[in-house]
Amino acid sequence: MRPYLSDWHLRFTTFTSVKSKLKSHFQFGIYHSHLLTTNHAEDSWSKRYATMPEKIQDDAVKDDPVSNMLVDSFGRLHTYLRISLTERCNLRCQYCMPAEGVELTPGPLVMSQSEIIRVANLFVSSGVNKIRLTGGEPSIRKDIEEICSQLSNLKGLKTLAMTTNGLALARKLPKLKDCGLNLLNISLDTLVPAKFEFMTRRKGHERVMESIYTAVDLGYNPVKVNCVVMRGFNDDEICDFVELTKDKPINVRFIEFMPFDGNVWNVKKLVSYAEMLDIVGKRFTLQRIQDHPTETAKNFSIDGHQGTVSFITSMTNHFCSGCNRLRLLADGNLKVCLFGPSEVSLRDPIRNGADDNELQQIISAAVKRKKASHAGMFDIAKTPNRPMIHIGG
Repeated sequence: MRPYLSDWHLRFTTFTSVKSKLKSHFQFGIYHSHLLTTNHAEDSWSKRYATMPEKIQDDAVKDDPVSNMLVDSFGRLHTYLRISLTERCNLRCQYCMPAEGVELTPGPLVMSQSEIIRVANLFVSSGVNKIRLTGGEPSIRKDIEEICSQLSNLKGLKTLAMTTNGLALARKLPKLKDCGLNLLNISLDTLVPAKFEFMTRRKGHERVMESIYTAVDLGYNPVKVNCVVMRGFNDDEICDFVELTKDKPINVRFIEFMPFDGNVWNVKKLVSYAEMLDIVGKRFTLQRIQDHPTETAKNFSIDGHQGTVSFITSMTNHFCSGCNRLRLLADGNLKVCLFGPSEVSLRDPIRNGADDNELQQIISAAVKRKKASHAGMFDIAKTPNRPMIHIGG
């Protein structure tokens, strides 16, 4: 175990020490081309499954009870709101938070429970039908159960989801389910406890696994497991993660490594969708599942497996054309694109006495300014943006 541990530790440390400053676009263009077409088989897989979400048809606006507030200038309907409940977290994941930590928003400036419910109600009454709670780590917020209970009772909301690191989830999950939490994503980037401690700078791998199995036992189907894949760290575990789906309703979601402030992103750490698909396809028989036009993932069933696998391809095969997501950050800022730097405060107008009509006008203006797509991974890496822990996972 020790020689293996030393090997991956050395390789990953080497990558994390690489400066994030990009060299020339020409040099990276060559590497990127190689990354996407490592061999003929991989290229074949990529072309076969490189589908993009369709643009939502214009007549969908007529058929869907969504207010104009949620329609951008490209006709995309935004029916999915991600709410970050806190910037605080009980882990220190290297791709999420800089080693030196980040300055957190002072408590009084974080959205209160009543403010969250008011904004959520405004979105749901305007047509949002799915809310996902994020962080930081949402499960450490003391009023998480009451927030879930109130949100799940909003008329028109169909799905209340949460993305969590699972560290403190197992004991809270039965009550959270009773409070209306009906969809769950648990983040886990390695099945090796020593790697987990290195990546998160904390212990607790067994507690995360316990949360995954607790969720299965409570009837969550599927239990989604988010795995950010990084070359030299966990790319050798891809097939081990797929094995989690053998006898349980688990959906493993492989996520391309994305650039955010402080996470020392480098294209050499990126394992592309095509490469991951090739690795899985050589060992398992995959069948593409028909995706909804707003789906962020490329989804596959696996012969002989109860669960499924998915690929989140934000960097090499983006899905901006079908984006239906908006983000409310813990400090009350509305962010219309994960990779865009522009934000607008909803907290400040609320605290200055704005009524719902005024808030709707602010939201509508922000949604209308949303761009057709993000700038591409090399430009994203150079664009100032917040650390992921501020944005919400």
